[in-house]
Amino acid sequence: MSSKKKTLAIYPGTFDPITMGHLDIVDRALDLFDKVIIAIAINPSKTPLFSLEERIDLARKCFPEGYSRIEVAPVSGLIVDFAEQRGAKAIVRGLRAVSDFDYEFQLALMNRKLKREVDTLFLMPAFRWIYISSSIIKDASRHGGNVSEMVPEHVNQRLKQIFSD
Repeated sequence: MSSKKKTLAIYPGTFDPITMGHLDIVDRALDLFDKVIIAIAINPSKTPLFSLEERIDLARKCFPEGYSRIEVAPVSGLIVDFAEQRGAKAIVRGLRAVSDFDYEFQLALMNRKLKREVDTLFLMPAFRWIYISSSIIKDASRHGGNVSEMVPEHVNQRLKQIFSD
């Protein structure tokens, strides 16, 4: 048995809904860490389409039953506090474009000031996902656009249900 300490990262976000870009970031994070917690955020400044419970359920359905390297958990409050409580070494953040960087950089600096022992790691999704966001997915779906290649099938079906009513 190896004495190497297991590494854990937190991947926080609203995930409203989870997209193929998010899943690509999870895959990349799993190449670097033993385990990743997808932390579904409760953000009072946002009005999500999906409830917290539904966002958690949609995310969990992306992974095979019993897959131990991924955990999906709700989080409120500071991500760095959650990371420290769970023993995580890093917070993973996805970057799609330069426009994301300014905000993400400020957030990373604040997190670093609050908890020096928790690093922020920026990962870019594969080029094929770099242009998508949950907001764009919802807007396209709301107007009848086909988003089936940009989200997992169960998410696509749920979006169709919501916007066909």
